[in-house]
Amino acid sequence: MSATDAYVRPDPALIAELRERIQGIGGRGRRRREAPLSLGIEVVDAALPWGGLPVACLHEVAAADSTAAATGFSAVLLARLARRTGTVVWCRRPPNVHGPGLYGPGLAALGLETARLIVIRARTDTDVFWAMEEGLRSGVPAAVLGETAAASPVALRRLQLAAETGGVTALLLRPADTAAAPGPAVTRWRVGSAPALPASGERQSAAAPGAFRWRVELVHHRGAATRAPAAWLLEWSDETGGLAVAAELRHRPAEPAQDAVPVRRAV
Repeated sequence: MSATDAYVRPDPALIAELRERIQGIGGRGRRRREAPLSLGIEVVDAALPWGGLPVACLHEVAAADSTAAATGFSAVLLARLARRTGTVVWCRRPPNVHGPGLYGPGLAALGLETARLIVIRARTDTDVFWAMEEGLRSGVPAAVLGETAAASPVALRRLQLAAETGGVTALLLRPADTAAAPGPAVTRWRVGSAPALPASGERQSAAAPGAFRWRVELVHHRGAATRAPAAWLLEWSDETGGLAVAAELRHRPAEPAQDAVPVRRAV
């Protein structure tokens, strides 16, 4: 019998098990590959080829304006990820560099409890990337978010590799007017604020400012080089504790009424 005749094709299940054991050596890759994260909105999940937001990889969220809308949307993503393992890490620069500090009650209103959040204050963008990499490679938190304006292609590739190695999702929050460069991010989002309206049938007053609203644009996702961006007007629901597609404003007077509700911006 020849060597060719004696060859037996290995069992794929056995190979997969051995790979998982090897990835677990040294405390890395401790999680099994998880299903994509549903954003809780069917139309948005359907726009992603994975049926949701893939985990253990890098995603970028860019601000479309100077409001905190992108921060609020990122907090919602972190909250959904925290439900899986209980802890997320937020790496940020001092408040005078990237805007005001995080507001605990505002984060809690979007589902992100402060008990599940570890905040790291870095002095430089380099420190932000270092802290993110350490958190991602540890394999402990569900997600690591970093705020930074500058991001070299090398730094982005290192974040993507660290996310894959540790099995942890990475989010990069970028301020407005930041030029988007080609990189390894699996998805890129642009988020801006939108005026809020009071609930149907509710008296318009300062005591009822309405739900948070964001204009969310899926600018790019891996494997969709020629696909046009998709955009939605999303609204936060305090009743369900999740996002929903909001109705566009139509058939309204050109000038707001004198007692119209003030705009409520996302935290």
